[in-house]
Amino acid sequence: MRRIFCGLLFCVLLAGCTPLLERTYCVAEPHSRRFWESEAAGTLRAENYQDIVNDLLLLIGQHTEDAVLRLYNFESDLTVADTLEKATTEIQQETPMGAYAVEYITASSHAQRGYYEVSLRISYRRTQEQLQAVVNATSPEALYSLLAGALDDGKTELAVRMGYWGEDGRTRVEDIMEQLREERGLTELPMWVVNCYPGEENPGLVEFLLDPPAVMAKAGDGLDAQDGVLAEDSEEDFTEDTGETEELFPAENFDIGA
Repeated sequence: MRRIFCGLLFCVLLAGCTPLLERTYCVAEPHSRRFWESEAAGTLRAENYQDIVNDLLLLIGQHTEDAVLRLYNFESDLTVADTLEKATTEIQQETPMGAYAVEYITASSHAQRGYYEVSLRISYRRTQEQLQAVVNATSPEALYSLLAGALDDGKTELAVRMGYWGEDGRTRVEDIMEQLREERGLTELPMWVVNCYPGEENPGLVEFLLDPPAVMAKAGDGLDAQDGVLAEDSEEDFTEDTGETEELFPAENFDIGA
């Protein structure tokens, strides 16, 4: 009888410990199975337009130059061509990382049995090191510490992916930069250049050039530059010796002076 009681007690205790022994876990993988072909290393797959956009962003994040994409559920060569053109345009003009990093994207497709195989070529205007150096910020308030850290480390540029910009985001950025330049005694130095991607209205990525090119330093206030291009309110770069002018194209960015 005593043995039976002990056996029942052991079972009750074991059952009571079951919740304590339960654990949840997660598995980290180098890439999502949702987008990669399991049997073809380095080949991605897509079943609709959004899949193509996601695949391209995945490749850009890895600074991949050449890749193969398999398209399923597409009816014709024309549909594939139109979808690829639309997706690549969106990447370069509407996504922060695409606008910041990509020079151009080319794609050529070939019909296979059951899918279209697309050869992609991505040309970059940013290095892999620059993409890896992009940092994240939840709001413009975080820019003060990020900019201060960049100055402490002697960096000449800082790229920040913004989680939230807000209606007064530009004003807050201006105030932060003015405060930091005054604290560091940098008000007499050339202005810092600020580039917004994909555009100034609602930037998802903001780039700070802390050591701007000489052409920007010479032109003074009112500059608006991306890759050395002046804005509409300062469209001409005057040469000191001849007085000749050179027409430059406007950019959709803003600069903040001392």
